[in-house]
Amino acid sequence: MLRNRRERGAGAVEFALVFPVLILLVLGIVEVSHLYNVQISLSGAAREAARVMAIEDDASVARSAAISAAPSLNPALAAGQITITPSSCDTNPGAQVQVSIDYTASLLTNLFPAPIAVSATGAMRCGG
Repeated sequence: MLRNRRERGAGAVEFALVFPVLILLVLGIVEVSHLYNVQISLSGAAREAARVMAIEDDASVARSAAISAAPSLNPALAAGQITITPSSCDTNPGAQVQVSIDYTASLLTNLFPAPIAVSATGAMRCGG
C-alpha cells in the first residue's frame, strides 16, 4: 500500500513532539524511585537506631547503628541528622524511645533545582 506523498515525514514530526514528554516521564520515574529508596533506607535506619537505643541505652551506639544501617545513602548519613528522644531509658524504663532522622537527598538527574528533604521516624519501648 502506497502512502500519500504529503504524509512523508509525519512519523518523524510526531516522534519529535512526543520524545521530550517521554524523556521527562522516564526521568521523573527515576527520581521518584530514587527518593522512595532513600525513604526506605532512612526508615530502616531509624528503626534500627530505636531498637539499639531501647536495648543498649547509649545514644552514640544508636547513632552508629543508624549510620551503618543505611550504607547506600549518598551523601552518607551524619550523626547530627539523628535525633533521639528521650536521651536515656534509665529514667523511664517503660517509656518509648523515638528516633527521628532528617536527611537532604540529592537528586540523580537534577530535574528539580533543589535537594529534597526526607525524614523518617522509628520508635520502640525502652528495655526491648
